[in-house]
Amino acid sequence: MDLAYIPSPSTGVINLGPVPLRGYAFCIIIGVFVAVWYGNRRWIARGGTAGTVADIAVWAVPFGLVGGRLYHVVTDYQLYFSEGRNWVDAFKIWEGGLGIWGAIALGAVGAWIGCRRRGIPLPAYADAIAPGIALAQAIGRWGNWFNQELYGRPTDLPWALEISEGVNREGGLYHPTFLYESLWCVGVALLVIWADRRFTLGHGRAFALYVAAYCAGRAWIEYMRVDDAHHILGLRLNVWTAILVFLLAVTYIVLSALKRPGREAVVEPAAAKAATGKDAPESGGTAGSADSDAVKADLTRTDADRTDADNTGVDRTDADRTDAEKTDADTTGDDKTDAGAKAPQQS
Repeated sequence: MDLAYIPSPSTGVINLGPVPLRGYAFCIIIGVFVAVWYGNRRWIARGGTAGTVADIAVWAVPFGLVGGRLYHVVTDYQLYFSEGRNWVDAFKIWEGGLGIWGAIALGAVGAWIGCRRRGIPLPAYADAIAPGIALAQAIGRWGNWFNQELYGRPTDLPWALEISEGVNREGGLYHPTFLYESLWCVGVALLVIWADRRFTLGHGRAFALYVAAYCAGRAWIEYMRVDDAHHILGLRLNVWTAILVFLLAVTYIVLSALKRPGREAVVEPAAAKAATGKDAPESGGTAGSADSDAVKADLTRTDADRTDADNTGVDRTDADRTDAEKTDADTTGDDKTDAGAKAPQQS
C-alpha cells in the first residue's frame, strides 16, 4: 500500500455555465502574465519605458503559441495523421501539446518584429524577459498535471504522481516529471537573475544562459519520460534537441563575450531621448563611447567660450578707442575757447 503520493485532478476542466475553464490553458495564461510583468520590471530597471515589454509581447506570444503547436504536431504527427486519427485535432491546442523549442524559435521572430517597429535591439529585450520566460514555463508545466500527461517511469517514491486509468494511459504511480521540470525552471530563473547581477550580462547573454541552463535540465528529465516519442540512436528526439541547443547557447555566450563585452548603454533610444532631450547614442554603444561624446561636447563648449572671450576683448578695445576720441574732442574744444579769449587782447 502506498502511503504517500501526489494525486491528479479528476478533471482538467471547470465549467462555468456554458464557458469551460481548462486548467492547461489557465496555466499558460498565468505564465504569460508573469513573464510580461517581471520582464517589464527588468526592462524599466535597464532604462526602458513601462509598457514596452507588453507591446512587443503582443507580437511574440501569438507567434510563440503557433510555433509551439507546429513543433508538437510535426514531431508527433502520428497522433493526428495516422490511420484512425482525426487531423482536425491538431488545432485543439487546449487539449495540450506545445513544444517549447518551436515556441521559443517562432516567438523570437515575433519579438524581432515588435522590437524592429520600436527601434529596440532584440538581444537587450531577450535579456530582460529571460527569467520571466523560465517562470512562465514553471507555471505552464502544471497544465500537464491537469491533463495527466508527460509523466515519467513507474516509481514508489513518496512524491510519486498518481495517474488514473484513461485513454492511451495506464493507471499507477509515476515520476512527476512535470514537477521536476517546473522546479528546474524556477532554479533557472534564479540562476539568470543572479548571474545577470553578478556579471552584468548584456547583448543576449542572459537569454543564452537561460537557454543553456534549461536544456541541461530538459535532457535528463526528458530521458525519464515514457510517452511515445521518436528515437535517434537510442535517445529521444527532444534529448538530441536539448543537447544541440545547449551547445549553440554556450557557443553564443563565449563568442558574444569576446566580441561585445559589457552591456548595452541604452536599450530604448526613444526613452533616453525623451529623458535627456537629446539624441541617444546607438543601443550597441558602451559607456566609453558616451564618455567620449561628453569630452567632445566639453571641447566644443571651450572653443565657444574662447570665441566669446575674444569678442568681449574686441568690444572693450572699441570702447577704449571711443573714450580716447571723446577726450581728443574735448581737448580741441578747450583750445578753441582759449584762442577766442586771446583774440581781443591782440586788437
